Amino acid sequence: MARRTKEDALATREALLDAAELVFEQRGVSRTSLSDIAKAAGVTRGAVYWHFKDKADLFNAMMERVTLPLESELAGLAEAPGDPIDVLVMQLLRSVGQIANDARTQRVLNIAVMMVEHVEDLWPVRDRHVQIDRANVERVCQVFTRSSALRHQPLPANAEQLAEGFHAMVRGLVYSWLLQRSFDLEATASIAIDAYLAGIGLPRQLLLAPRRRCWRNQG
Repeated sequence: MARRTKEDALATREALLDAAELVFEQRGVSRTSLSDIAKAAGVTRGAVYWHFKDKADLFNAMMERVTLPLESELAGLAEAPGDPIDVLVMQLLRSVGQIANDARTQRVLNIAVMMVEHVEDLWPVRDRHVQIDRANVERVCQVFTRSSALRHQPLPANAEQLAEGFHAMVRGLVYSWLLQRSFDLEATASIAIDAYLAGIGLPRQLLLAPRRRCWRNQG
């Protein structure tokens, strides 16, 4: 019985997250109430508060359902054996492949990019975004620093500044693609990443297969 209760609770939580995706996409985040989400999920408002303390908590959980796999791709990059540049590129292109080919990831990122107003009750959402960005920039900075040392190739500028620029480039490509869908995200990201890394003297050394095929084969 206890196991069934736990399974029911997990199912309710997933139903709430599914409903939040759809309602946020339709109405925007600030115009959506927890009651709207509860109604869409077919549960009571009390059930929402059982799982989430407020709308920001629910929003962050919805984001983490798709972004945690992307974040985990970058975790531990600096400690990867050998030159970490190839690992960085492989994992970034895998993440880009997920964004380009997975409808849920596209929907959630589109909500985060286009439909979040950073009003007071959603400040925790902004704080979470900042936290993720800072962590990713720091990981890329560590990769650039380690690869530079391994290759005995001095960086042309401060590693943190180069990491900020790299992160902004990749994020900007994703945001631009979400806005207009007018170009091949995977191909463009691969070209842009290669050009940036070559420009700072850290080109990738391993030729990778096209990411689109690799992503689809995983599913």
